[in-house]
Amino acid sequence: MNNKSFLQNRFILSELVKKGIRLKYRRSYLGIVWSLLEPLLTMIVLTIVFGTLMGIDDISFPVYILAGRLFYGFFSQSTTAALKSIRANSAIIKKVYVPKVLYPLSAVIFNYIIFLISLIVLAAVSVALKVYPTIYLLQAFLPLIVLFLLSLGVGLVMSTVGVFFRDMEYLWNVVLMLIMYTSAIFYMPEKLLKSGWGFILKCNPLYCSIACFRDALFGRPMEMKLLLYAFLFSVAACIIGMIAFKKNEDKFILNI
Repeated sequence: MNNKSFLQNRFILSELVKKGIRLKYRRSYLGIVWSLLEPLLTMIVLTIVFGTLMGIDDISFPVYILAGRLFYGFFSQSTTAALKSIRANSAIIKKVYVPKVLYPLSAVIFNYIIFLISLIVLAAVSVALKVYPTIYLLQAFLPLIVLFLLSLGVGLVMSTVGVFFRDMEYLWNVVLMLIMYTSAIFYMPEKLLKSGWGFILKCNPLYCSIACFRDALFGRPMEMKLLLYAFLFSVAACIIGMIAFKKNEDKFILNI
């Protein structure tokens, strides 16, 4: 989709984003408020369980967990929504011509909007637990951009594969579990990084973006090598995802 086509269809994209948000909360009494409560409740449970198991008494540990939980939650939800996006909109695709890339793109965007809103909870918890902003917080937008690009790139790949391989939805849930455990969401990675297995974390671009965001949040300079790796991986994923999507989009109609 070229720039002119994208501008012509920006209204459709905005409507798809609004539709995605409405559908996500259509059966919820709390609506979008749940996007604030759910990570907060999850943080409390994970803090109690893993804080007790690992003997962590750091008052800022809930902030550490919540930051990782929000990043992983967005990545998981956006890529899963993108994976399902073509099949979920098959009725519209068969009747009306709309650039098909808008469907996975809107899936990532509406989840990103919800994710940004949920950062309000992180800000509130940080202040409550005396994790105050420093000058390093200004760097936080960098891992946020990387996270969006990573989710979009992976989402485009998943949306393409998902059309032809219906079991991908179930396999992706398993892969997401592996990604979660290698993202250091609820455990401190220091010991693992010092061991011979530390490369597993550093090969995970989601962990790299989470680690950099945590650095900004806790007032530390980012490890730029991790950020650069995550950025390059995300850009490569976007390029590969777009090429794969464009190459196969004309075949979608035969498989949905």
